[in-house]
Parts: sequence; structure tokens; C-alpha cells
Amino acid sequence: MVTLACNFHSFTFNLSNSQTLSFLKFPLHQLRCSITPATTLSLRMTHSHSSQNPVIEQQRVIIPNKHGEKLVGLLHETGSKEIVILCHGFRSTKADRTMVNLAVALEKEGISAFRFDFAGNGESEGSFEFGNYSKEADDLHSVIQHFCEANRIVCAILGHSKGGDVVLLYASKYHDIHTVVNVSGRYDLKKGIEERFGKDFMDRIQDGFVDIKNKKGVEFRVTKESLMERLSLDMHEACLKIPRECRVLTVHGSADEIIPVGDALEFAKIIPNHKLHIVEGANHNYTSYQTELASVVLNYLKETLQQD
Repeated sequence: MVTLACNFHSFTFNLSNSQTLSFLKFPLHQLRCSITPATTLSLRMTHSHSSQNPVIEQQRVIIPNKHGEKLVGLLHETGSKEIVILCHGFRSTKADRTMVNLAVALEKEGISAFRFDFAGNGESEGSFEFGNYSKEADDLHSVIQHFCEANRIVCAILGHSKGGDVVLLYASKYHDIHTVVNVSGRYDLKKGIEERFGKDFMDRIQDGFVDIKNKKGVEFRVTKESLMERLSLDMHEACLKIPRECRVLTVHGSADEIIPVGDALEFAKIIPNHKLHIVEGANHNYTSYQTELASVVLNYLKETLQQD
């Protein structure tokens, strides 16, 4: 065990080993860092004594999914019984700016948060697969089960982009979560294919797969099977299965260049217990609107926690 204690107004901490690379910056009066063996990283942060500044601890947590693949996540532990699960989007990870900022915003309100990598993404085991929405909903189920078995209350699940679809699918399949936040999810999954891969993509994939390349080589592979899984997924039908007692917030940027804001309007039409918030001027990644996004999400979650 190695313990590091420092007193600075702003402290930058870098950690690198064979399994993980973390870059963290905290404007803290005091930071204590405990490094335990390879699969666990615990960061304990304490402010000056005040009820408004919760003690925050980041813990690296590994959870097996139903296929035996290890899902890796970071728990922002504030000591609250309630916990919010955060789900990243397509070709992203738990280190995505939106995931990190939302977790930190929840920390400041004393609410614990868990951001993790779906199988085949980031640090988690498994092979990356295009589509894979249903399997990712099952990954989320494994995560929720883990925390429920630890006597935690998963008070909300939140997903960005593809993650938004995943949390909605979860709510339609498993009826155990009563607050869902869909940030910039896609309503019509038949759209976005040609825009991303080209108009001749459907013809090219008839041979079984297409390798998507960048300047460094093959970035990832899209199989015909995985494409068909996405195209066969009907978000309209799925959303109709979300129970009325499940509250859903959809947040979308009016200037989203990846998924048009019209998709958010479609969700608003069909989800029974739904609230819609359009962030004027925001693009798909909320580049200049991270603070507003966090404020919208926090206000909604605090309101629902009071109702419960």
C-alpha cells in the first residue's frame, strides 16, 4: 500500500500501468491517494470540513457479464445509498468527456455514479461489435444486478447517443429501474448508416463484412449479421413497452449534427411518462454545453429523488 497526501489548491495526478491510464485533475484542498494491486485503483478526496463537500472515492470495479466477460468501470463513491449508472455511446468509453463531467456533477451533489465500458470497448473484455444493442442492454443488467446485490439503489440509468438507445431498451425489457435519461439517442436506427459509411455500404456488405478504415488501417469491422441486428431493432416498438411508472427524460441538442433533433421529438410522442429538454445550440457531444447538460440532468434527477 502506498499513500500519497498533498495540500494544493489544484493538483494534477497521473497514473500509468499495464492495465490502465488515468489522468485526473481536481481543484481540491487536499487529496489522498491509495494505490492497491493492479485491478483496483482507489482515490480518496477530502475537502475542508463542510457538509456541502462530500468525501469522494473513485474505485475501479470489475463486473462479469452473463457471457463471462469482465466489464471495467469507475465508481465515484460518495457514500450515498443511491447510485446512477452512466452508459457511453458508439466507439466510446467510460472516459468520454460527457461521462466524466456528469459523474463529477453527481459527485458534487453527493450522489454516487458508476461509468463503465461495454464489452468490446475501452478496458472491458470482449470483441467490438457493430450494433450489439441488446447485448449492451444485458451488460447494463449485469452492472445493475451487481449494485443491487451490494444493497445499493440504482436510482437512474443514463446513456449518451447509442447509450441512450441502450438505456431505453433496458427499460423496455427489464422493468426494475424507474428513472431513465436518454441523451441524444437515435429514434430510427435505419438512419445514419449511409451518412457514416457511404451510400454504397449496403451493396459492399453483401459479401459478409466491411472493414472500416482510417489512416492507421482497419479501425473496426462491420459484419452483415451485426448490421441486420441494428436494422431490425424497432425503437418505436421498444419504447411502447416502457411502463408508465418509469420516468424518462430525453435531452437533445438543437444543433446535433449526428442525430437530428427530430428523433427526440419522436421519443416524446410515444414514451408514456416523458419529459423533453432541447439544449439550444448544442451539438451531438455538447462541446460548449457540458455545464448546461449537467444542470438539466441534475435538476431532473434531484426532482425524481424527492418524489421517491
